[in-house]
Amino acid sequence: MSIRTIRKHHCIVFKTKAMNSLHSYEVNVMWHAGRKGTLSSPVIPTTIEVATPPEFAGGIKEIWTPEHLFVAAINACIMSTFFAIAENSKVEYISYESYAVGTADKVEGKFSFTEIVVKPKVVLSAAEHEQKARRVFEMSEKACTISNSIKVKIRLEPVITVLQPHAINL
Repeated sequence: MSIRTIRKHHCIVFKTKAMNSLHSYEVNVMWHAGRKGTLSSPVIPTTIEVATPPEFAGGIKEIWTPEHLFVAAINACIMSTFFAIAENSKVEYISYESYAVGTADKVEGKFSFTEIVVKPKVVLSAAEHEQKARRVFEMSEKACTISNSIKVKIRLEPVITVLQPHAINL
């Protein structure tokens, strides 16, 4: 999938050749005080409070940071891409959860992410879907819009479990 990024006013627009259409995602940020603000979107009814991470001067603990949201965007994109590809591949799953951690370090005098590890766990209802599920994860990493739009290395470490037939009857 080839992706071209176009900056248009205050939002980023992705154009994909596969879908032959343009998608835009609008996000606003409003400053409140100090190093804290609120993210919103005209198409989403909820907001997210954001702040500078506590590791930096003036940062605030226990509030979402741009760094958390960056890692979350990759984690959520791989999840939603997995769902779409699994559905098309007829891979039936019972549950999905994922943990991700991003490592940031100074590179050439600037902080940037050097690696993001995504550890999804999926439970399947049948063993015959296991190899297909592994392939779906590989395809998900390659097809995820967010991971295709960044330069940091993403390491995907899926754990696939098959629910034993006797466990279903408990």
